[in-house]
Amino acid sequence: MRYVFKTRYEQDINLWKHVGDVFWYALLILVALLLPSAISGYYLSEISMLLIWVIGGLGTMLLAGYSGQISLGQAAFVGIGAYAHAIFLKAGIPFLVSLPMAAGLAGLVGFVIGRPLTRLHGIYLAIGTLAFASIMEQVFSHWDGVTGGHRGLAVAVPQLIGVSLDTEIRFYYLCLALTFMCTLGVLNWLRSPTGRALVAIRDSEVAAKSMGVNLVHYKASAFGASAFLCGLMGALLAHKISYLSPEIFSPLMSIQMLTLVVVGGLASIHGVFFGAAFIVMLPVLIGALKHLLPEAISQQPAIEPGVYGILLILFVLYEPTGMYGRWQKIKYFFAVFPLYKAATFKKQKTYMRSERLK
Repeated sequence: MRYVFKTRYEQDINLWKHVGDVFWYALLILVALLLPSAISGYYLSEISMLLIWVIGGLGTMLLAGYSGQISLGQAAFVGIGAYAHAIFLKAGIPFLVSLPMAAGLAGLVGFVIGRPLTRLHGIYLAIGTLAFASIMEQVFSHWDGVTGGHRGLAVAVPQLIGVSLDTEIRFYYLCLALTFMCTLGVLNWLRSPTGRALVAIRDSEVAAKSMGVNLVHYKASAFGASAFLCGLMGALLAHKISYLSPEIFSPLMSIQMLTLVVVGGLASIHGVFFGAAFIVMLPVLIGALKHLLPEAISQQPAIEPGVYGILLILFVLYEPTGMYGRWQKIKYFFAVFPLYKAATFKKQKTYMRSERLK
């Protein structure tokens, strides 16, 4: 439980905080590789779903956590990736080609849409992305000749180099490999000049612009990268559920993805994994606890979105750094004990521009 105090700029862009990280991450990868031999198919299926959400969460984290752009349209990019992958496979395109093509198409749409949307800020950006998600939901519902509309669209069983991925174990290893590559790719992208520019934009657009950062270009790039990862999530999700329907890619999915990064911890790759575990396990927990609630509440169809909304508000108010942020605070407490101060992580009060001018 080591807490690293950064004293040099190089520490901020190193892939590993200290040598111990290498050991623990290697051990974690080894456990993940051996996991199928230790658990049942049901739990392995749930972990595969968790890994799929991690990939989408990485995309949402790039946008919300590292570039400061709140999007309620991530479900649209997931849907584009899912439908594109299913259509490509139906057309006879091999799995290894179809997968990056579907993710790339979602990324291209994200970059194109991001150019005008990045000129919006705050609630207006959220409304703009929500409007785009609503438009795409209507496209999925009414473009019967391509998406199948409300009848749905069957997804072919993936074939990787002649090997069918029709078992839980094989599909788990596919999700694990893609999650590892996406996580490593995002970590290295954030260490690059582009990633540092995004962080600068998030912290202060005025300061970033004064240093020569092209705000529109970098924000649109973040939209494109985020949409690419969400499209990849959609392609894997299409195989997981085997049948696509427009109702899957509703605004609720966008809220779930935003909840994932807020609950897990904004601007934290570790937080994506915490948040994904929370998102996957919460419906199971709600289902297990329904019989304890009054019938008037337990029978409500919107109980799950309501719980997501309540938890999102609670985390924003009482733990804005999320689950991983709380873990960092615990590590810091033991690192400096007994010299820990209660106000260590307290944010300074900020004022509106109009208040600063008084």
